[in-house]
Amino acid sequence: MKRQTLWKISVKTTSEAEDGIAEAFGRVFNCPTAIHTDVRTGRTTVSVFSQTSSLLVERQCARLREAICELKTFGLAFGSARIRVAKIRRENWAESWKRHFQPLEIGDTLLVKPSWSKRQAKRGQSVVILDPGLSFGTGQHATTWFCLRELARHRQPRQSQSLLDVGTGSGILAISAAKLGYQPVEAFDLDPESVRVARANARRNRVAAKLNIIQQDLTRLPLRAKKKFDVICANLISTLLVAENHRIITRLKPGGLLVLAGILTQEFAEVCRAFESAGLGFITSRRQGEWTSGSFSLRSENN
Repeated sequence: MKRQTLWKISVKTTSEAEDGIAEAFGRVFNCPTAIHTDVRTGRTTVSVFSQTSSLLVERQCARLREAICELKTFGLAFGSARIRVAKIRRENWAESWKRHFQPLEIGDTLLVKPSWSKRQAKRGQSVVILDPGLSFGTGQHATTWFCLRELARHRQPRQSQSLLDVGTGSGILAISAAKLGYQPVEAFDLDPESVRVARANARRNRVAAKLNIIQQDLTRLPLRAKKKFDVICANLISTLLVAENHRIITRLKPGGLLVLAGILTQEFAEVCRAFESAGLGFITSRRQGEWTSGSFSLRSENN
């Protein structure tokens, strides 16, 4: 029986529109979607690998084109949003990933790299092994990079620090936190597939016993929390951050650090106002392409 062809279908777009295009890819192709953002250039590529016939790919691309046209009515900047289709030789499929995903260093404390990389860690550098393709979050995206940097910067050696990862995705932040010495580390995500992948990544990095990763809906958490954390990372869309800011803040210890990411630059001021009005003090922010991320501290008198 003849094997079906392996195709790579990709769209180059902006950081502002990547989530919408990724969602459209998922609906049309019903397979894992990969998002790669070059931290240096800010250029984003959304891709899938599909094993099917050329006729079906043609039909799927037509549906994808219609979906993108519908998305453009929302007024987002999409760039060219041109759909590219390439036939991939099976022996070159893995190699196509390797060209895009390179090791990422967060200072002298953390090295995030794919399994095929031979990069050796520096002395004292913790290593996280994470391959792309299953879910969002490989460290290449600007928002994930900021969270990793803040985790490394605020880790206090020989001190106990707990961490909560809200919207864990691939588990990269929770896994990195455990590698850096945060304990206990808890994480949750609404998507059951993300939870499965995050747990698998934790096992691969030999930190599964140090993590508690569960499926949970942020909007259904109790408004008062019994357990509080030294550091909370929330890499979520701005509307959810603003709407559920109290549920997040109530889980932060007095004097604790809150790292917020996943925020479009034009929406960052609104997010800042919401959290500062709730009693948090602004520490720092970083803009990368269309995204701005920020860190805040909880004033002791507010909890």
